[in-house]
Amino acid sequence: MAITLTPSAQASQPALQNLTGSSVAAEKTDATSQQDRFLKLLVAQLNNQDPMNPMDNAQLTSQTAQISTVSGIEQLNTNLLALGKQFTAMQAVQSTTMIGHDVLTSGNRLEISQGQGRGGMELASAADKVSVQIFSAGGQLVDTLELGSMAAGRQEFAWDASKYSGASALNFKVAASNAGQGVAANALARDTISSIGTDGSAMSFALKSGAIVRYEQIKAVL
Repeated sequence: MAITLTPSAQASQPALQNLTGSSVAAEKTDATSQQDRFLKLLVAQLNNQDPMNPMDNAQLTSQTAQISTVSGIEQLNTNLLALGKQFTAMQAVQSTTMIGHDVLTSGNRLEISQGQGRGGMELASAADKVSVQIFSAGGQLVDTLELGSMAAGRQEFAWDASKYSGASALNFKVAASNAGQGVAANALARDTISSIGTDGSAMSFALKSGAIVRYEQIKAVL
């Protein structure tokens, strides 16, 4: 059945249709105010419809379902956001057991503890020659470790730092090859977790060195 609206009703019709379109994304309102506007527009449309061709049940049901869908999606998003915050808080509580543990994260800082420098690496494939160059903060070469062959994956190394008397922080660089061909190697810094916190939606770890890393940046807990 064709529906003919008076001019005022035709003006209301686009506004009613746009309620669930781009205007909903542009305006940050709660479900109650959305329903209030919808009902006002619907009443205006019903009051101004052509009495000879009134709105049929299918159209009325369709427009009513639109506002129900918008309200339902908004409520679902609110519930998911609340669950996400609860999950993050629960993770933070459970992760307090990690405080004091050493971890490996992406980086080339060399940790010195009890006269020993410790770090790690990730090798893309097996290598028959792996070396680690240790540098001062100013870029001066301090020492070179020849580690020989290593399997693919995460590896660790230790360096005797008892003879190092410098006060500056040390960095390292990993070089690996197999049969003369270079092997991709990512440096991993070793550090200790000192505290855990959240920013509302994600968990972060404060390390002994002062660095702040997110949960997904931790490669291994030692």
